[in-house]
Amino acid sequence: MCDQHCSVAAERSPLPVSRRGLLVGAALLSAGAALSACGPAEAQGKGPAATTPISGDEGLQRLMDGNARYVANAPTEKDYSAGRAARVAAQYPFASILSCADSRVAPELAFDQGPGDLFVVRVAGNFLNDDGLASLEYGALVLNIPLIMVLGHSNCGAVDATIKVLKDGTRLPGHLPELVNSIKPAVVAAKAKGGTDLLADATVENVRRNVRLLVTGDPVVSRLVKQGKVKVVGGVYDLATGRVTLV
Repeated sequence: MCDQHCSVAAERSPLPVSRRGLLVGAALLSAGAALSACGPAEAQGKGPAATTPISGDEGLQRLMDGNARYVANAPTEKDYSAGRAARVAAQYPFASILSCADSRVAPELAFDQGPGDLFVVRVAGNFLNDDGLASLEYGALVLNIPLIMVLGHSNCGAVDATIKVLKDGTRLPGHLPELVNSIKPAVVAAKAKGGTDLLADATVENVRRNVRLLVTGDPVVSRLVKQGKVKVVGGVYDLATGRVTLV
């Protein structure tokens, strides 16, 4: 996990450039160039026909429509065996989700989507690290996914643990301190605003912070955002209602 600091400089360049990071970036850029050169049909192989490309705004609407169905307990009927063989050859997700690993949050259910619709990256606290960024870069550059959503949720245990560490000086075992270090800047920022519910405020701030880190995520995501090919948004899932609110 990356050690993210709360300075402006760290936010603009949150992920230290490592040899592995450079190699991953180079590989992704090479893959993207190859895909562009051979065209969609050759790049995707002879799997299921690609759906009509959609914009980030259209992808977001599709997510939110699905969430409305989920909240209303009126999901679309799905045949999970249909298309299984076709998905062996290719995948065409329309949205990437950077989600918390919390077992109560299931993006495919929350947005009423089926297999192959969402490209999900999960880590406790839904924050960006090197591996998560590389995964999202792969989705944006190689799979041509037009939308990335950072999805936090109410009563997040990772955010709550970070608050307790900062408030009480709680010492955590193993690699948990690294997780806390990644969420700490959001808690500090939320506390400075003086709200009445630090857990809720820090959860929202953590989502917004990681949206900013993605938008400035060089060399891939930031370029695609500037070109209008990728849209990055944030949302918070309410455990009690199932509703996702954009932030």
